[in-house]
Amino acid sequence: MSGDSTDGYAQTVDARAIDGEPFSDIMTAINSLADGETALLINSFEPEPLYPVLSRKGYECDTTRVDDDEWRVAISHA
Repeated sequence: MSGDSTDGYAQTVDARAIDGEPFSDIMTAINSLADGETALLINSFEPEPLYPVLSRKGYECDTTRVDDDEWRVAISHA
C-alpha cells in the first residue's frame, strides 16, 4: 500500500477490500457526491471499463498509477 493519503476526499472506495463486484459500492459513493466533492477509488488494476460508464453519468476521472497493483481514480462531477 502506498503512503499516499486518502484525506480530502468526500468518499473513498477501496475495491481491493470488497468481496465480489465493487460496481454498486462505487456508484453508491459517487451518487452521494455534492457539487465540488470528489470520491477516491482505489483498485488493483486500471478500471478502464468504468470510464465510459462514469462519463455517461456526468463524471470525470483523474487516474494515477501508484504501484504495480495500486491505481487511484479521483472521480468528480464533470
